[in-house]
Amino acid sequence: MRQLITFIRKEFLHVFRDRKTLLMLFGLPIAQIVLFGFALSNEIKNSRIAITDYSKDAVTEQLISKIASSNYFDIQRTVQSATQLEAAFKKGDIRMAIIFPADFANDLVHTGKATIQVIADASDPNLATTITNYITRLVGDFNTQTALTAGRPLQILPEMQFLYNPELRGAPNFVPGVMALVLMLVCTMMTSVAIVKEKELGTMEILLVSPFKPIYIIISKLTPNLLISVVNLFIILMLSAVFLDLHVKGSILLLTFDSILFILTSLSIGLLLSINAKTQQAAMMGSMMGMMLPTMLLTGFLFPIENMPLPLQVLSNLVPSRWYFIIVKKVMLKGLGITAVWKETLILTGMCLFLFTISLRRFKIRL
Repeated sequence: MRQLITFIRKEFLHVFRDRKTLLMLFGLPIAQIVLFGFALSNEIKNSRIAITDYSKDAVTEQLISKIASSNYFDIQRTVQSATQLEAAFKKGDIRMAIIFPADFANDLVHTGKATIQVIADASDPNLATTITNYITRLVGDFNTQTALTAGRPLQILPEMQFLYNPELRGAPNFVPGVMALVLMLVCTMMTSVAIVKEKELGTMEILLVSPFKPIYIIISKLTPNLLISVVNLFIILMLSAVFLDLHVKGSILLLTFDSILFILTSLSIGLLLSINAKTQQAAMMGSMMGMMLPTMLLTGFLFPIENMPLPLQVLSNLVPSRWYFIIVKKVMLKGLGITAVWKETLILTGMCLFLFTISLRRFKIRL
């Protein structure tokens, strides 16, 4: 019995001396509880909306005040024309718009019924469904309160309109997210073992003493992965068009250019991991855990970024997949051009140049 207790004590000591094991045992559960219980939530809050009030009467002011006081919505602006409204949706400044017609008060007083138009950006169908349900519930509560005050039944009816995805299909949100996830993982994982594999096999010494410059070695490692990733891109686009009836509404050339830029950024991340890793296993684990979770959680693919705590919103700006996800949705689903995605393109360009420069400087010509 004493020997058993001694061996158990020894195993406890081994566990507590290994910092990586302690991090997996205690750090991972705590991180998951904090992320999924507090930071990442399917509940929609502070959705950006616009109000257009052509009636401007006491009833519309009361209803707008009720909407503004809700935690569900954040009124960004009041627009007075269809052109301004369309521009706000294309830029992604708003998720939904509520329009009160000019005869709103007159219809409500004389007929007991009035309609408001609710327009939602359905490129993310789950988000569009949720926020339209929220506004329907708020209007229903307002109807009940108004009927009690007026002493007769009054009914305000929301008329729904969904932009970019009127059928509320899941593919328009699913495909851009999968494109970002697949390209990021494939590029990062393939490149992350490129340099460290040569070190483990002992062939890196041969490459370093050869007449090739270090930049040539790096480019030769990246080029096959770049071409394979571009082929993967076109396979995804063709499958989306044939099987999901999801075509590219914008410029194919612009989408291809930004995709290649994102691929180069992902390859640079994998290259940096490969240069700093000591083993292929460590490089693979770093690429999977370091890139898969941020791509899934911090791009807006699964959880709206505006609902996250401020530190996570700031952190999401460092994830290249977030900017590529925005570009794909704007070009592929909304049919927008370079004027709508120039900022995201510029950010990806800066990330790519920065990561590639760091990788080149970290590449050691002596083992």
